[in-house]
Amino acid sequence: MPEHARQANIPMSRVDGNAAAGPLGEILRIDITTAVATCRHCGDAAALSEAIVERDAEGVIMLCRSCGHTLVTYISRAGRQYLEFAGLKSLTAASSRS
Repeated sequence: MPEHARQANIPMSRVDGNAAAGPLGEILRIDITTAVATCRHCGDAAALSEAIVERDAEGVIMLCRSCGHTLVTYISRAGRQYLEFAGLKSLTAASSRS
């Protein structure tokens, strides 16, 4: 388990990146799991559906499957949504227009 999860002592489940589709789709209005993310730390590029996701009642943290660093953080609390892409070098999504 990553250090941040141990420090907070918050019960958390780990699943794959598909679990972030609903919460992140509320803000981005795209299927974020098909977007290709490049990790700022190790340079690995993969669909976000391949990321490791830690979930709790307030949000999700998406981790790079290659190096374990945080790619995306999403929190929904008190009617506000917070989204951070601090661990991404780039994010490429296909256009939803036909």
